[in-house]
Amino acid sequence: MANNRTFTMIKPHAVADNNVGGIIKLIEEGGFRIVAIKKLQLTPGQAGKFYEVHKERPFYGELCEMMSEGPIFPMILEKDNAVADFRTLIGSTDPAEAAEGTIRKVYAKSKAENAIHGSDSDENAAIESSFFFSELERF
Repeated sequence: MANNRTFTMIKPHAVADNNVGGIIKLIEEGGFRIVAIKKLQLTPGQAGKFYEVHKERPFYGELCEMMSEGPIFPMILEKDNAVADFRTLIGSTDPAEAAEGTIRKVYAKSKAENAIHGSDSDENAAIESSFFFSELERF
């Protein structure tokens, strides 16, 4: 499945701001098919495990706190060239630098509250998808 699936999640502040429908609309208009989706809330420990790669960075604690403050919508998406195309669709981490029409330009509040996560490689898409979805949920 490499190169045609990616992982994303709509972050808590975007959920709290009622932006889930608008974000999903942009995802589908971008040609992505939602393979799996669920709504859940991470504990601080779960957020810490998911973002463990950033453990030594100064923003790690704040990131884990923010990601566990409300519900998220993790999703597996499918499309040819999924990872690269999705990174283009979501735009720069900093919404001030994001291209017009990208998800982060439209829905992000700041670099920290950037509305959505997107995997940065096929390998990480598989790892991140497995964190949230069982084998049966990923078909």
